Amino acid sequence: MRIAIIAVGKVKQAGLRAEIDDYVGRIRHYAACDEIELKDGTEREVVQRFERALPARCMIVALEVEGRAHDSQGLARFIGQCEQGAVPTVAFLVGGSYGLPAAISQRATLQLSLSKLTLPHRLARLVLAEQLYRSFTILRNEPYSH
Repeated sequence: MRIAIIAVGKVKQAGLRAEIDDYVGRIRHYAACDEIELKDGTEREVVQRFERALPARCMIVALEVEGRAHDSQGLARFIGQCEQGAVPTVAFLVGGSYGLPAAISQRATLQLSLSKLTLPHRLARLVLAEQLYRSFTILRNEPYSH
C-alpha cells in the first residue's frame, strides 16, 4: 500500500518541516509514502492541481473540519482495512487557507476530521503524519502507541 499526502502550500518553517519529514520517514517503514505540495491559486487552479496529483486508482480521504472524527484506534482500523482490501494508494488531501475546493472534497470516499478545531494547514499535515505513523504501530502492536 502507498500513502499520499497531497497538500496545498509549502511548509517553510524549518522545525515543522523537520517534524513532518521525520514522521513521513517513519511511515515509510510500513508503506510507501509520498508528500506532494501543490501551489495555491484560484479554486479552479487548485482543483486542476489536485486532479493532476491524484494517483490512479486511489482512495481519497479529504481532511475537513466537519468530516468524520476518528480516535487513533479508529484511524488504525481504517488503515488496516485499506491494507487488507488491497487498496493501492490512500490519498489524504489537505487544503490551504480556504480549505479544500468542494469539487475535490466531494470526490472523497471519506471526509476525515482531525479535530473540531480549525487547524492551520501546516499543523494539520504534522498531526496527520503523526497519526498515520501511530496507526501503523497500533496495527503491528508496537510500543509507540500506549
